[in-house]
Amino acid sequence: MNIVIIGYGKMGHEIQLVAVNRGHNVVAFIDDERDWTKYRQEISNADVAIEFSTPNTVVDNINRCFDINLPIVCGTTGWHSYLDGFRQRCSLEGQTLFYAPNFSIGMNFMFQLNKLMAKFAEKYDYQLHITETHHIYKLDKPSGTAVKLAEDIIGNNKYYHSWQLEHNEKDTLPITAIREGECFGIHEVTANSDCDEICIKHEAYSRKGFATGAVIASEFIQDKKGYFTMNDLLN
Repeated sequence: MNIVIIGYGKMGHEIQLVAVNRGHNVVAFIDDERDWTKYRQEISNADVAIEFSTPNTVVDNINRCFDINLPIVCGTTGWHSYLDGFRQRCSLEGQTLFYAPNFSIGMNFMFQLNKLMAKFAEKYDYQLHITETHHIYKLDKPSGTAVKLAEDIIGNNKYYHSWQLEHNEKDTLPITAIREGECFGIHEVTANSDCDEICIKHEAYSRKGFATGAVIASEFIQDKKGYFTMNDLLN
């Protein structure tokens, strides 16, 4: 594949290493407005764009790719309110978007465990709490992964109807978001009762797992149209 990397920070560099090791070509790096012009020809001949930028730029980046019918794999979080609009464009225009708040295979296994624990907590009267920790440079808070965990709990436990940061109101799932050091990402879901505590946890040791998942997702959507998630890839 010929790949365009949008957002050439630490994740972008890791994606480049993984892509080359898997036999692909990285033909363009988009890190500011000038790069769209600089790499215009390479972008037009690309097979896919992999996007890890910022919440402030991701929406424009996806629109630019759609406007030239370039499939895009997106791992940027913090723009969830725009997702339905892009899903509609995929359906109406035949665009291709693969979005995941977390591309780690291990984290997606935890998503499955989280749903089971949400049902267990409802049945046996456990109280749930999400804690996420990331590096100090992460802009969105809570993380997209924590939001995904929260939404899955709400969908599988009738006790909770919404989530909030640092909140203990009845029927509201609390999320604690911590920003410190160079942490690659820790997500914990804790279930507490009067008798005991259960905790499921995922900790990323590096960015390689996220980059590998993103490149595999890019391979997966070749010759496909529509909106895709990690559920489509793993199943």
